[in-house]
Amino acid sequence: MSVSPARETAFRILRRVESGRGFAVDLLARPQVSALREADRRLATELVMGTLRWRGELDFEIERLSRKSLKYFDAEILTILRLGVYQIRFLERIPKSAVVNEAVELTKSVGKRSAAGLVNAVLRKCEPPARRPAVREGEEPEADLLPSLRRCFPPWLLERWERNFGTKAANALAWASNTVPRTTLRVFDGEREEVEAQLAAERIRAEPGRYGSQALTVRSGNVQSSRLPGAGRVVIQDEASQLVAPLLAPKRGERVLDLCAAPGIKTRQLADALGHGILVACDRSAPRLRTLARLVPGSVPAGVSLDVVRLDARSSLPFSRAFDRVLLDAPCSGTGTLARNPEIKWRTQPSDLPRLTAAQGKMLTNALAVLAPGGRLVYATCSLEPEENEQVAESALQAVSGFRLLTAAELSSEFPALAPLFDSRGYFRTRPDLHSMDGFFAATIVQRG
Repeated sequence: MSVSPARETAFRILRRVESGRGFAVDLLARPQVSALREADRRLATELVMGTLRWRGELDFEIERLSRKSLKYFDAEILTILRLGVYQIRFLERIPKSAVVNEAVELTKSVGKRSAAGLVNAVLRKCEPPARRPAVREGEEPEADLLPSLRRCFPPWLLERWERNFGTKAANALAWASNTVPRTTLRVFDGEREEVEAQLAAERIRAEPGRYGSQALTVRSGNVQSSRLPGAGRVVIQDEASQLVAPLLAPKRGERVLDLCAAPGIKTRQLADALGHGILVACDRSAPRLRTLARLVPGSVPAGVSLDVVRLDARSSLPFSRAFDRVLLDAPCSGTGTLARNPEIKWRTQPSDLPRLTAAQGKMLTNALAVLAPGGRLVYATCSLEPEENEQVAESALQAVSGFRLLTAAELSSEFPALAPLFDSRGYFRTRPDLHSMDGFFAATIVQRG
C-alpha cells in the first residue's frame, strides 16, 4: 500500500516546520504543493494547519493512549502520530482504518519500520470523539471544550493574555486564534464591485470587508483556482494588515520610506497611495528583498520612483535626505496572527520578547531620526503584547524629543471608518476575537507643532 500524496506532503512540511526550517504558509505555497491534484492539495493544507493548531491536544492524546512521555518517540514517529490522531479526532470523512493503514505505511517509508507496530497500536486505541471540538468564527468557547482548547497554547502565553485582557477575553482570544481564518483579498486593479462580480463568475462568493475600502472577504469558493491573483488584480491580505499602510497617508510628490518592507504587499499599497514621488523599500533579508524586487516594481504607478535597499534598521540609517513619510512594520512575535501561523505559539518563548523589544526600540529611534519636519511615521506590529507595542512607542517618544502621537480624535476625523479601532490614546488595535481579523497594533507619530 502506498502513502497518499497529501499525507506524504503534510508529513514533509510538518517535519520542516517542527525543526524550525520554514513556516507552514510558505511551504504550502511551494510549486510542488500547487502541482498536486486539488483534492490532495486541500487535504495536505488541512492536515498541516490542523495538526499545528491542535498540537497540544494531540500530544495530550498521544501520551494518554501510549502511556509514554512524548520524549520517548522519535521526531518522525511523533509527527506521524500527530497526523493520525488529528484525522481520527477531527476529520469525520476519513475512515479510521485508512488513517491507521496509511500511518503504518508512512512509518515504513521514512525508515522507521521497527516503530510500525507502535504506531498501529496507538492509533487503533484512538477513537473519534462523541462531539468534535469544531471552532467556528464568531462563536464563544464552550465550557466543556475549554480544556482541549487551552492545551493548544503554551501556558505562559495564556497567562499573559489573562493578565492583559482578563480570563474570559483570553479564552475568547485563544478560541479565535485556533479558528480557520477568513481569506481576505485586497483589490489592486479596478473597482471592488467589479472584482466582486468577476469572482462570482468563478463561483467565489465575496463581500466587502468591514473596514478596508479595497477589502473583499471570501465566504465560499476556492480562491486558489481564480485567475485574478495571477493577473495582479487582487492579493490575499488580511483586512487588519490592509489598514496599516493607509494610516501613513502619503501625499503626491513626497518621499516615503518603507522599512522592513519585504515581501512588499504594503509597499505596493504605499506606491498606489503615493501615485507620484519617491518610495524607498528596505529590508535586511536578501531573499525576501529578491521576492519584493520580483513582485512589486512592475505594478507600481509610473510616477513612483521605487528604490530597493538592503539594510538593517537596527543600525543608523544611511540616508542623506529625510523622508516625509516612514512606515516601520517591525518584526515581532506575531501573536496576533496565530490563526494563520499556528507554529508561532510553539516556537516563541517568553525570553524572545526582551530581544524583540530591544530591536524594535532601536528601529523606531532610527526611523524617527530620518523623519522630515512636518512628516508622519507609523510604527506597526502584528503582536498583541504591550512590550512590543505601546511600550516601544512610549519609550522612543521619551528618548527622542520633538515628537508626539496623533490623538484618537485627530485620527478618527481623518479616518472615520476606522474610528472604532483607535483606543483612547490614539493607538490603532485589532484583535481576532473582537474583529474577526488578525491582531495588529499601530502608533501614528508626528513632530510637535
